Amino acid sequence: MNYPTELKYSKTHEWLTMDGDVAVIGISDFAQDALGDVVFINLPEVGDDVFAGEPFGDVESVKAVSDLVSPVTGTVCAINEVLLDAPEALNEDCYEAWIIKVEGVTQTEDLLDATEYEEFCATEE
Repeated sequence: MNYPTELKYSKTHEWLTMDGDVAVIGISDFAQDALGDVVFINLPEVGDDVFAGEPFGDVESVKAVSDLVSPVTGTVCAINEVLLDAPEALNEDCYEAWIIKVEGVTQTEDLLDATEYEEFCATEE
């Protein structure tokens, strides 16, 4: 598994990086591997509020449908529209295929660094 050290991770398997004051959010390598082939993604609208620890959308794979859980509270300022037509991009490069960008971040979940996240994932397998 690949867990880039410059990212932060949630225990619900989303990654986060800050681009200035905007949080960029996607799913981790562990999540995309566990899901299998992603076939559909349901995203919020730009302008929607998201809340730390709450679902903001879902991803459907050949195995299951899983909630996407926001690691932050704020307002969606961008969605990765490429994923609407090509959700398999999450399997191809989950760290390049960000899902949403959130501005006005006021709260974050307890996020893990790459080492802590790798240790957490070892308990999930």
